[in-house]
Amino acid sequence: MEIVEVGPRDGLQNEKRVLPTAVKVAYVERAIAAGLTRIEVAAFARPDRVPQMADAEEVLRGVPRSADVRYVALVLNGRGLDRALALEDARPHEINYVVVASDEFSRRNQGVSTADSLKAFRSVADRARDAGFFVTLTVAAAFGCPFTGPVSVDRVRSIVEDAGPVDEICLADTIGVGVPVQVSELADAVRPVAPGAPLRAHFHNTRNTGYANAMAAVASGFTALDASIGGIGGCPFAPAATGNIATEDLAYLLRQSRVPSGVDVAAAAAAGLWIGAELGLAQVPAQLGRAGDFPGDL
Repeated sequence: MEIVEVGPRDGLQNEKRVLPTAVKVAYVERAIAAGLTRIEVAAFARPDRVPQMADAEEVLRGVPRSADVRYVALVLNGRGLDRALALEDARPHEINYVVVASDEFSRRNQGVSTADSLKAFRSVADRARDAGFFVTLTVAAAFGCPFTGPVSVDRVRSIVEDAGPVDEICLADTIGVGVPVQVSELADAVRPVAPGAPLRAHFHNTRNTGYANAMAAVASGFTALDASIGGIGGCPFAPAATGNIATEDLAYLLRQSRVPSGVDVAAAAAAGLWIGAELGLAQVPAQLGRAGDFPGDL
């Protein structure tokens, strides 16, 4: 199972302490040292709305480059893609474009309806793929909206169907309301309308269901799971949206379940404690850095 490390982007974006670029680059370096090879490192978002991402270009210029590591950047519109393209040799390998499943959350998050966001996505995706980017469509709030409540499976399926060609579909439980049965229902619903596109999942642990959902995704044939070292994160535009499932805790769960991820559990846990200290947190949400590995201690 591939773990997509989202700590440097989704993990940091909701934290109050804005970190220097050098610390963000060091965070990425520690993730690589822990065996993570696909890392979401930046978002091309408005700096006044997401101050933590104001140095997206500098981060992408600063992270180490190797044939084994792929970098992902969040793109929300055509301007974001233009910024990615302008980086030339320092550009990311992939773009992740978010379409929010509910109109109300979409307007609060991106200032447009879901339909308008989809229209913009199709234009950006065409340009991005022509430029050689791998394109992921993330359907945010696919499991529920903080403002209008439940989101239907039909709604999510319709969004994926209307999106057009993509390289990957990511179903995101942005506010951590989902349960395992929804994971399998959504997978069954979107596969027929996105034939050939692998499925990725993005879970938050707001209501303590994130890891159960991750194992449901494994059972449902998802090929990738998002997680953040330290379990930091959340959405700045959704109330009470707490952190992502933690990379170290997920890697432990997968390893003990005999599902290889390639992640060094001890190194990831140490990185989680380190980023917590850099952020001035008394304690990160991840459990493994406190409890220790089993068997043995970290």
